[in-house]
Amino acid sequence: MALLNILEFPDPRLRTRAEAVTKFDEELKTLVSDMFDTMYEAPGIGLAATQVDVHKRLLVMDISEHKNDPMVLINPEILSSEGEEEMDEGCLSVPGYYETVRRAEKIRVRAQDQNGEFFELDADGLKAVCIQHEMDHLEGKLFVDYISNLKRDRIRKKLEKQHKQAARA
Repeated sequence: MALLNILEFPDPRLRTRAEAVTKFDEELKTLVSDMFDTMYEAPGIGLAATQVDVHKRLLVMDISEHKNDPMVLINPEILSSEGEEEMDEGCLSVPGYYETVRRAEKIRVRAQDQNGEFFELDADGLKAVCIQHEMDHLEGKLFVDYISNLKRDRIRKKLEKQHKQAARA
């Protein structure tokens, strides 16, 4: 079990666009395992590789109440979406803040598993929101990008102040 360091907004590395995963090897499986350990410990329901400073198109998630339904999506792409819903979102990279974000209500996703096998899945509700949120990270985008500049700047300034105080401690 290895816990990875989660980058926090406004760290510029969170803005890096992830590259496709091309090697499905033991190193990848270790990364997936470490990402699950990190996500569960945080605690969170989703984590993109970008958040742990690995710029590969990989995300892990588990929205189940008992943390017993882990999902891995590698090189995910949204094939279709429909509807619209608003949900309060938080993020391990923006700790302590929640804002209402509008996203597609239902999506169909194509991705690969840890072994490189392709699969498709339909998602709605929290699962659809979580997938879209984590996929945004792979594009260098954060949920705060969906809110007003004023709110985003306020959050950025508060987190920068916290980081400075933590560095001095």
